[in-house]
Amino acid sequence: MHPASLCPLITLIFGFMRSALLFFCTLLLSSATRAQNGTQQIMGAENKAYQNMQVSPRSGATNNYNITYARLELNANPNFDYISGRVTTYFIPDGTMADIQFDLTDSLAVDSIIYHQASVSFTHSGNIIDADFGTQLPAGVTDSITIYYQGKPDSTGFGSFVQSTHNGEPIIWTLSEPYGARDWWPCKQDLDDKIDSLDVIVTTPDSFRVASNGLLVEELQSGGNKIYHWKHRYPIATYLVCFAVTNYAVYTDYVPFNGDTLPVLNYVYPEDSMIARLATPMTISFMQLYDSLFGIYPFSKEKYGQTEFGWGGGMEHQTMTFVTNFGFEVLAHELAHHWFGDKVTCASWQDIWVNEGFAVYLTGICYEHIAPQYWLPYRAEKLTSVISEPGGSVYCTDTSSAATIFGNRLTYYKSALVLHMLRWVLGDSLFFGGLRSYLDDIHNAYAFANTADLEDHMETTSGMDLSKFFNDWIYGQGFPSYQFAWSQDFGRHVNLTISQSTSYPSSVSFYQVPLPVLFRNSYMDTLMIFNPSSSPQSYSFDLPFVADSLIFDPDEWLISGNNTISRNATCELCVLVYPNPVTDQLQMRVESSTQRKAQISIYDAKGQQQWSGTADLVPGSTLLNIDAGRLSSGMYRVQLSASGQSVTSTFVKGNK
Repeated sequence: MHPASLCPLITLIFGFMRSALLFFCTLLLSSATRAQNGTQQIMGAENKAYQNMQVSPRSGATNNYNITYARLELNANPNFDYISGRVTTYFIPDGTMADIQFDLTDSLAVDSIIYHQASVSFTHSGNIIDADFGTQLPAGVTDSITIYYQGKPDSTGFGSFVQSTHNGEPIIWTLSEPYGARDWWPCKQDLDDKIDSLDVIVTTPDSFRVASNGLLVEELQSGGNKIYHWKHRYPIATYLVCFAVTNYAVYTDYVPFNGDTLPVLNYVYPEDSMIARLATPMTISFMQLYDSLFGIYPFSKEKYGQTEFGWGGGMEHQTMTFVTNFGFEVLAHELAHHWFGDKVTCASWQDIWVNEGFAVYLTGICYEHIAPQYWLPYRAEKLTSVISEPGGSVYCTDTSSAATIFGNRLTYYKSALVLHMLRWVLGDSLFFGGLRSYLDDIHNAYAFANTADLEDHMETTSGMDLSKFFNDWIYGQGFPSYQFAWSQDFGRHVNLTISQSTSYPSSVSFYQVPLPVLFRNSYMDTLMIFNPSSSPQSYSFDLPFVADSLIFDPDEWLISGNNTISRNATCELCVLVYPNPVTDQLQMRVESSTQRKAQISIYDAKGQQQWSGTADLVPGSTLLNIDAGRLSSGMYRVQLSASGQSVTSTFVKGNK
């Protein structure tokens, strides 16, 4: 099945702006620009940021309570690498508890902790705050605590907390994935408890603006400062909380949906404002495409935002993506995360492939619908990387190594291609239906999910057992190589043998997926699907025409590499000419059992030679092209002689 069933969406998505958008996309998508500004840059920067870093596993100290609300009241002046403020956390104890723990780097000083308007004793070591309530709290009762702190934050991972400049202007930005939230605020840094509701309130000099999650509900002048109050009322994972401060220029694009509009709030450097205003409207079409496939934007009661910052990639902070530029792939990738990563968040860093694989794949789907000339090269680029090494699974088995967590070849590229292959196995209707079921499941939506949850929804929707597919392609290592050996006699009967080897046989000895094979000549073709269950496996069948060639996976649905195709001779020396009658180009398919040189002659009905030439034959099939346009209309005989053997065939030259 070809992915054409979604093409009617194009007209719906673009409307009057399609021509302008495509023109601008063309400018953005020259091969050099696309390579520098796209997914390759995102992955390259993320991988570089982590290549020498070992990440710390969670302490487990914060597992015994559920956060319902957090209020961050911060002071941040981008002229200084410093933060101060207080964080109030509302929580519900899972059981009785006499103390509570939060994650916070030891580099920041805790001034005091207030519980019920009184200071409580605490310790702060090993990047853990432990506050003593002085009493036993009952299970299941909402309570709150406030931590006052200050200092120079750490800057680990992608940055965590960065004070820098752009065009001579100071800036502060945060990026907490995966373990950096504790570097700048006291939090519960995990992947099993989303904060149900959030306020981020930042005080900064009034020459700057603050970007953050949710809706900007208030701007207050306070002397020479301004207080920016952002309110977010959707559940949010800790690593998706953010803010950035600099002299932003601000403007809004609007996405129409359901008779209303969704604001896309853009915070950009003034020096980049012109190019940003040209580029960010692309987000409208991305949003409408994702809405049509996966349901309405998950945070539609608030906004979507795009904030420029100083890191070499992009980060899907919930409702306020941070981007390094306004390229096609960066904008499409980070928006896609708001379904896969923000609405449904990976339940562990082992499952990070779900977040990143979908973001890369949905970027490709944007190419499929918006700039289809880049869709195949986009996949081909990823495949080249995937098959460059024999091993590795997309499921991350070593979360102590951040280079492994965010490895571009597996976490990003192979994950995306595995999803494309799953789409091939299921077909568009079941594939996209299963994904909507996964996203809308009340246990997953605005919560956490793992690989098994995704598999369950795809199986339930399709009615198929996908355990081998997931075991081979998600948990297993490597990729297959296919060997095709085929022959076809001039009676059009085909014999085909398909063999398979694997790059990492100790993990996966045989991949079982439907294999698309195209048989064709210059005038006809037919696509056949084979489902080998062992290697080698042979097939015998008839085609309605004589094929010149076999092409494996012509639309590049599958992950495979180092494939070979060989054609076997069906006779010692045979010749077939077509089309018959011919007007211009005469094709000769010659079957030869050995390599040899042949003499070819064409005679008219009177036996007079009208053309002659030579050809080098190879074992198996050789396709020759002869210009018949110079011949007069009538009956002709072609004779082919090689190594003492001679065969003839006849054809009719028709009028043009």
